Amino acid sequence: MRLPLRTLLTYAAPGLGFGFMTLLISTYFMKFATDVLAIPTATMGGILLLSRAWDAIADPVAGYLSDRTHTRFGRRRPWLVAGALPLGLAFALAWSPPASLSQAGLTWWIGGAMLLFFTSLTVCRMPHEALGAELSRDYHERNRVFGVKRAVFGVGTLAVFGALWLLGESGDPRRAALWLAAVASTGTLALLLLTGFAVREPTAHLGRGATRPFAALRDVLANPHARRLVTVSFLQQVATGTVTTAAAYHTQYVLGDPGAFPLLLGCFFVASLVSIPLWLCIGQRFDKKPLLVASMAAVGVILGAMFAVGEGDHLLLFSLAAAGGVAAGALDVIMPSLQADVIDWDELRTGERKEGVYFAAWHLAEKMALGVAAAITGLALASSGFLPNQPQPGAALLAMRLLLSLFPLACYAIGSALFLGFGLDRAEHTRVQGEIKARSCAAAA
Repeated sequence: MRLPLRTLLTYAAPGLGFGFMTLLISTYFMKFATDVLAIPTATMGGILLLSRAWDAIADPVAGYLSDRTHTRFGRRRPWLVAGALPLGLAFALAWSPPASLSQAGLTWWIGGAMLLFFTSLTVCRMPHEALGAELSRDYHERNRVFGVKRAVFGVGTLAVFGALWLLGESGDPRRAALWLAAVASTGTLALLLLTGFAVREPTAHLGRGATRPFAALRDVLANPHARRLVTVSFLQQVATGTVTTAAAYHTQYVLGDPGAFPLLLGCFFVASLVSIPLWLCIGQRFDKKPLLVASMAAVGVILGAMFAVGEGDHLLLFSLAAAGGVAAGALDVIMPSLQADVIDWDELRTGERKEGVYFAAWHLAEKMALGVAAAITGLALASSGFLPNQPQPGAALLAMRLLLSLFPLACYAIGSALFLGFGLDRAEHTRVQGEIKARSCAAAA
């Protein structure tokens, strides 16, 4: 059955807050903490490192526990409602420490706020991701579920650009950050409560989570479709993390215009967002596998072409970024939809519904990939003789160009080749759904 757009928007609504909060934290909070709050950079780096490490550990725990939750309200919605207030409170606290705090008190305040924020974010996002895979079993309808979700999330990320401008222009950044955080926290809390109370879950999945956490992990590793998808997602995120990290260096030292960096990100994000309806339309006509292979290959080729960008080549760089955003839109829409199909295959094999565990595994792989990407970028720049805020040697300029172009091209090429062996197409999905339905009817009889 085709889900009403109202239902899809209600489900996707928290993504508006998730997108705004996560991007603002990742792009600006370090600078805000060091420049405005006067926290030492080493201290702030340690706080963010520990918070991210805890976030990676918390993902599979929250996913497993939400699978095992059994209430009359469902498995996922109680988590959205319970996590709404702590998430909003933590985000507000992070941006509004009292001015009277000592240096030690400020460090503890920010550290506690960050720990609470990432814990609450995991508590809300893992069940929310899992709920999307439960809204429909239809092969194509899942594209709509995750396409609308990605579009709403994208609108939230675009709002960050306005927030960054406001914070940069404000004469009192502490006060501006306080008001932004208050609005974002209140809005996200309201949207989480809306989804938690308004979206209905399939009651047939209650009590069907994995009984043992390590057995659930073994099931993920034993699923050949999941293993291949995790590997491809890891390579994609390594490429994405390398590009986003290297882009700031590239625009300053290769392009010769550090102010072009936000415009570059904007071109990519806007193009990706507006391409979602296109990919939803195409996704109704073609299988997911060829679409993903074509999308990954196209993104890789477009990134590879960025090697030709030199000083002053603004038009070429922005055009390639927009083209890459359009091509990457398919990955944002089709990849999570395909993940939901992989979870159905696991249900046929094990009889369990453990969406939380599966999405947590993919999130963990993505976070590890971003860490690897940051390490590769740092090592490449350090070994090439990079000099901060100075004219760069030729080796450093070459490293920046390679990190933005040929290295991610290689990652996407390997990922595309690996994905050619993915065996869960539309015909196999139909067979899986038929056997699950027959098994369910036999059990009911």
